[in-house]
Amino acid sequence: MTAAGDAPPPPRKGELRIVGTTVGREVERLLDLVAETAGRRAPRVLQVGSRASVADRNELNWRSVIGRRFGPRARFVGIDLAEGSNVDHRLDICAAPRTIATALGGEAFDLVVCCHVLEHTPEPQRAARNIEALLRDGGLAYVATPWSQAFHAAPDDYWRFSLRGLGLLFGQLEILSAFYSGGDVGLDVAYRLEREGRLALEAEAGAVERGLFQLVLDHEDNRALLARQATERLPVSRTYLPTLFVNLVGRKRPK
Repeated sequence: MTAAGDAPPPPRKGELRIVGTTVGREVERLLDLVAETAGRRAPRVLQVGSRASVADRNELNWRSVIGRRFGPRARFVGIDLAEGSNVDHRLDICAAPRTIATALGGEAFDLVVCCHVLEHTPEPQRAARNIEALLRDGGLAYVATPWSQAFHAAPDDYWRFSLRGLGLLFGQLEILSAFYSGGDVGLDVAYRLEREGRLALEAEAGAVERGLFQLVLDHEDNRALLARQATERLPVSRTYLPTLFVNLVGRKRPK
């Protein structure tokens, strides 16, 4: 422990470190990479699951984010299972590759954004292959999924993913960044694990992650917590997890 205002001690050689960041900061880093990748060319961006809804009040409006950064020259396409605001094409990311190519044209994308979608897809492996196929060589993907979140059927809720699980799912991507983020409205906090300034994704990091994001209550605190709930809760566990998302930024490797 250090006194308030004191600098933390320097990390020991080879030590895992928890590094604080924000989603906003990570998105800016992502946009810098898009600008670097596209160069003078107008970037082409796809958002999977783009339909706006009241439940998305804490989510980024990616069309606006891309427009502010790159101006009207940027080409933004939004797809979703259902028609609605911010949707250019009604299209399933799990559809056959030929169906997707026909709907979106043959030109590849510099960035594909897929946030809070994969848990709702019956075939996340197929979705991942399609996302990778839509990227140009060197193109970027930003994927966010829940590690822990309440059941939310939209239209259904099938999966939860770890960071290393996402890495396996997107095997054609070189992982450039990976971080955890929270889910409360107005709270923009995120964390990643590093070793000597480099992203730590090895299995050993799981020993640190296991203790970061859970809370075990004693019996009295558990009963008090349940008693304060507005609706009945069943006392099935004394272990609680916050809403926690895993975020991955990857670059498509050249063939």
